[in-house]
Amino acid sequence: MGWVEHAIWWHLYPLGFCGAPIRDDHGAPAPRLRLLLNWLDYAVELGVSGLLLGPVFASESHGYDSLDQFRIDPRLGTDQDFDELLAACKQRGLRVVLDGVFSHVGAGHPDVARALSEGPDGPTSALFDIDWQAPAGPTPRVFEGHASLVRLNHASTRAVDYTVAVMNHWLERGIDGWRLDAAYSVPAGFWAKVVPAVRRDHSDAWLLGEVIHGDYTQFIADSHLDTVTQYELWKSIWSSFKDRNLFELDWALQRHNDFLAAFIPNTFIGNHDVTRIASFVGADGAIAALVILMTVGGVPSIYYGDEQGYVGIKEERVGGDDDIRPAFPAGPADLAEWGHHIYRAHQDLIGLRRRHPWLVTATTSARYLENQRYGYRAASADGAHHLDVDIDLTATPKAVIRDETGRRLWC
Repeated sequence: MGWVEHAIWWHLYPLGFCGAPIRDDHGAPAPRLRLLLNWLDYAVELGVSGLLLGPVFASESHGYDSLDQFRIDPRLGTDQDFDELLAACKQRGLRVVLDGVFSHVGAGHPDVARALSEGPDGPTSALFDIDWQAPAGPTPRVFEGHASLVRLNHASTRAVDYTVAVMNHWLERGIDGWRLDAAYSVPAGFWAKVVPAVRRDHSDAWLLGEVIHGDYTQFIADSHLDTVTQYELWKSIWSSFKDRNLFELDWALQRHNDFLAAFIPNTFIGNHDVTRIASFVGADGAIAALVILMTVGGVPSIYYGDEQGYVGIKEERVGGDDDIRPAFPAGPADLAEWGHHIYRAHQDLIGLRRRHPWLVTATTSARYLENQRYGYRAASADGAHHLDVDIDLTATPKAVIRDETGRRLWC
């Protein structure tokens, strides 16, 4: 795995973090991306090793409706602004992973109109999945019913070449990897063509696919990606806490062991698409959930604001993501005091994980299991090391971590 063995990500949604307009008039271009410069030392002090950035490319609204993936969104700044951010990250030893959307583009992408005007035999038409025989005339197929999101034609070499070109462009600029949005909606065989072409010049790039349901292990084998998002574990953590049913967590951890035998999943308890963990289980529950995240195998990511105890509800409506994608203040000094103890808990638990680097591939086994009490052992692959974790939901959620000698490392 190389450098990824030590990776812990701070996951940011830059358009929200930097206060860019989403659905309204974008207004004049502005170097909002530079706001992140004020937060890099905060990220280092938190203990993470890199930034996992949401969309930064020119788009129509939320970033996942791209207009040009070779250009920084004017709402965030310019290529120079991005290069300076990247350089500042490198100076601090922070890796950078970008979010690439190769399932679809925004309906306003200039190549969509060009393809429709050229017709089925035009040089651009092969890039998109267009129904040329539709009763109403040529009609682009869309992503999951969203008319604003036009699907790429993943059966075409044109789409493969486009994806490889975008990925290589930013890897050559100095990024360290890609999160591939909606990878689950793209045939695994498409990724199996993209990955070798990218790896030829960027063998150490980390390639993470967003996969929600299905057979994770088979997807990895067929796609040749490094890893996928571990939604099963995310769901089991908040759900078992909320319902006081730790049997669900135990079952998910058994499944997680099977995944770890094949690949190292990206683990998380929050991201830009889901209700915040503190809204599900409260601040104490969120810290106990973090204990789990930091003591099981995987490459973990922390969603910005979770380390401050932010709350936010995901809603299925226009603007339903706004609550979970908020603007951050100008700098760490402007944060409210009430989040400091949660930040300290994150520092302590991230530090604990760094002192036990074998946890990246650790598997777990139940020591005891009840509806509201659960003890598991996280053990190194060679069996030489272990930590014992106790989760108690009988009153205020709490967690205890002990080392091989029984000494408490966290409570």
